[in-house]
Amino acid sequence: MIAPRAQSPRFAALVPWISTLARLIVGVTLLAAGALKVIDLQSSVAAAQAYQLLPPAAAQVLGWVLPFVEVGLGLLLIAGLFTRPVAAVSGVLALVFTAAVISVAARGMSIDCGCFGGGGPVAPGDTHYTFEIIRDLGLAALCGWLVWQPRSRFALDHPPTGPTL
Repeated sequence: MIAPRAQSPRFAALVPWISTLARLIVGVTLLAAGALKVIDLQSSVAAAQAYQLLPPAAAQVLGWVLPFVEVGLGLLLIAGLFTRPVAAVSGVLALVFTAAVISVAARGMSIDCGCFGGGGPVAPGDTHYTFEIIRDLGLAALCGWLVWQPRSRFALDHPPTGPTL
């Protein structure tokens, strides 16, 4: 049996700060994405429909509901409330977005993902699928970190443990 590797004191001291940064990056990203869609729900619906993955009625409901879910998840992460479950939901959401963008690219469609407002069909040269996939995978990775290490600085759900810097 291999003994688990002990964390260095320096790494243990940095973990809450890394988690704080991850929590804020994901939280602010979700809050911004949701807020930009909340102010223009019709564009959010158009973006959801542009993926052509759901029946029109389901895409319409998604376009109305998703912005408010993103705002809620973002606010919870920024506040540091329910960090582990909110990060898990946010990570799954990022992976679903990634799968949707990959699906659109594989089907040869040209759309704006609508992640930060707008959305819908665009000229073939105006797509940014690679950036969107990398961004969403990065956000999913940060969410994975938060599921593993949810304790962070300035969080309302629980104070960090261990030495402070």
